[in-house]
Amino acid sequence: MQIDLNGTRYDIGAASLAEVLAELGYGGAAVATAVNGAFIPASARPTTPVQEGDRIEVLAPMQGG
Repeated sequence: MQIDLNGTRYDIGAASLAEVLAELGYGGAAVATAVNGAFIPASARPTTPVQEGDRIEVLAPMQGG
């Protein structure tokens, strides 16, 4: 299936958000996630399904002041 991650289209075989992150190299990273504009907490990623055409955003925390 195809999804859009941070503006780039990917063909993936994952069924959940956690699987998408692992498949695309984000597994274990401290990131914030959203699917179709809705924030998804880390605890919900394994049970959050992804579907054809979903828009997924992955944001890494930044340090600064």
